[in-house]
Amino acid sequence: MPAADLAARAGALIQPGRRVLLGITGSPGAGKTTLAKHLVDTLNEVSGVHTAVHLPMDGFHLANSTLDTLGIHHRKGAIDTFDGWGFVALLRRLLVEVDHPVYAPSFERTIDEPVAGEIAIPAHIPLIVVEGNYLLVDQQPWNEIRPLLAESWFCETPESERLVRLVDRHTRHGRSPAVAAAWARTVDGANAALIERTRSRADAVISGVDSVRI
Repeated sequence: MPAADLAARAGALIQPGRRVLLGITGSPGAGKTTLAKHLVDTLNEVSGVHTAVHLPMDGFHLANSTLDTLGIHHRKGAIDTFDGWGFVALLRRLLVEVDHPVYAPSFERTIDEPVAGEIAIPAHIPLIVVEGNYLLVDQQPWNEIRPLLAESWFCETPESERLVRLVDRHTRHGRSPAVAAAWARTVDGANAALIERTRSRADAVISGVDSVRI
């Protein structure tokens, strides 16, 4: 589906006087972040005003020191390495706290850590594009997300393409090619196996190759 058609579908979710959440999920390397950013940019450009904000769940990565304490740093990115309850609480806040700005954490890859309060969501924003791996997973607390979404999209990309993207991403952020390839196959691969099972819960399946140029 072309980016313009996706923007039109997302824009149709907006209701006067109400804030809505659009969820974009998919496996690591599927292109969901690029899709979400492109969608928000298109909506804001077409409307001529600040209409949409991109909200990635990556800001809810547990701190590296916490992962070390828990002994799970070696599989960072797995579902239990995120503050799922905190993420769900933020989404609930966004649907009711519409008379003041709400601040959300981002994730900075150069330091491999979350950054508190970096994403500002102004009171007037009617559409928030929520993006992350585990939005449709059917276990607590993640199963509390789907009812909060006006619509959910699953970003789908062939595994071979995802692996190329993942290895490139990991090497750009400091891993050797061999370590990057191993991480993509094992850690990212295990996460993808869980995420791919959530595809049927999405309202739409969007190509991570054809919808935007990634």
